[in-house]
Amino acid sequence: MVPREEGFIQTGQRREEVVMAEPRPEVAAVDAQLSDLERIEDSEGSCASQTELLELASAHGPSRNPEHLCPGDSMVPVVFPGPVSSEGCCRFACELLKHIMYQRQQLPLPYDQLTVFYAKPSPQAEDMVRKKAERSYKKFQQALVELEGILSHLESLFARTRVPRVLILLGGNALCPKEFYELDLARLTLGRVGQSLSTSACLRRLFRALFMADAFSELKAAPAMGTIVMAQGHRECGEDWFRPKLNYQVPKRGHRLTVTLSCGGPPIPDSTWDDYIWFQAPVTLKGFRE
Repeated sequence: MVPREEGFIQTGQRREEVVMAEPRPEVAAVDAQLSDLERIEDSEGSCASQTELLELASAHGPSRNPEHLCPGDSMVPVVFPGPVSSEGCCRFACELLKHIMYQRQQLPLPYDQLTVFYAKPSPQAEDMVRKKAERSYKKFQQALVELEGILSHLESLFARTRVPRVLILLGGNALCPKEFYELDLARLTLGRVGQSLSTSACLRRLFRALFMADAFSELKAAPAMGTIVMAQGHRECGEDWFRPKLNYQVPKRGHRLTVTLSCGGPPIPDSTWDDYIWFQAPVTLKGFRE
């Protein structure tokens, strides 16, 4: 299962530190970028709680890009001042999946709170559970097990191959969803271990951009829907859980939000991804309510 770091936007978060064996020039450059990012996080109140950050979401609408998006679609660009790790890319995808499922009312509480509430219920939680039908409680647990399974297999996929794009499709089917969310990772520069930006700091920047864009406020309350997860990977990566979809085309209908991550470097040629195909999770996550 993908490790959970519940507090990347919580008070008292301990920062990750990059420790270098030798002060080489390229390492010094990354250190400077890390310092810049950390200073930005400090100046913007990076230790705010999730509730405080949610309150930062203002009336600003998501940024629009009429050249590449259809009317009604939106895009949130996020630029990091340096390379990120492959593990960090996996965290970006997993945390965005959990966030979208909560924001679109497919989870009654944030994922990390649900895992604590249902896996290790307090006496108060046990009293609440007893008041619920046993069948309903089992449905909640089944949904969490399926979500945890997808998070775990995403970690495995990211370990096997570079993943340039991830799709989170809500409602309908993979070809015609009601709404879908794209995470574009193709513009990121991957760094070696110890020479990448702090994943926690990058996550704070990513979620701050989403909150400030107020990316979900224009959407109506959603019913419980199925959620399909798809990711691009190299066709020879040896993945055996996600199902290859050789001829899959990204839907052109349905509300679309694209989150584009980059490191501010030169664009990667499209030909780089010629041998990459779409993979679809064999499990459709089912939204549930309390």
